[in-house]
Amino acid sequence: MKHTSIALIYGTDTNNTEEVGHKIAAQYSELGVQVELFNIKDIELSLLDDYSMLILGIPTWDFGGIQSDWEDLGDILSELSLDDKTIAIYGLGDQFGYGDYFVDAMGWLYEKLLPTKATFIGQWSTEGYDFEASRACTHDKAHFIGLAIDEDQQFDLTDQRIEQWVIQLYAERELEAA
Repeated sequence: MKHTSIALIYGTDTNNTEEVGHKIAAQYSELGVQVELFNIKDIELSLLDDYSMLILGIPTWDFGGIQSDWEDLGDILSELSLDDKTIAIYGLGDQFGYGDYFVDAMGWLYEKLLPTKATFIGQWSTEGYDFEASRACTHDKAHFIGLAIDEDQQFDLTDQRIEQWVIQLYAERELEAA
């Protein structure tokens, strides 16, 4: 399978989610795959039609708050037809300062996109994190629905997690195409 047409779309207020997006794109580049980056506030949703895979980045604010540019699209997201798309999500949060809401926005985004019939890949183990609750956890709490990044408390693990996650996404997409 040719890995083409990947869009990474992020929402950000502090640029951390954008910076992580650039690191994800750079890691894909090392695999010979180009990823185009977009800020959600600067695009028309019709742009999604041009890509077979979407990597979506969203930070969680304070007590489970949704980044405003994503929140503005909340109702529209559920109505999209993405049954031909593969989606991976990454989220940023602070597991110690807001351990009851760690990466909740990532879970919110996933919930909004479930009705679109997209194929989701990229679940990430909850091992190595210290939090009380997260809307982004799977039912068994063993995984997040996507990559969880804590730039406040575990910034030293970010690059390694991104590298492993991109390799995982690449492999999952290969399996999906088989």
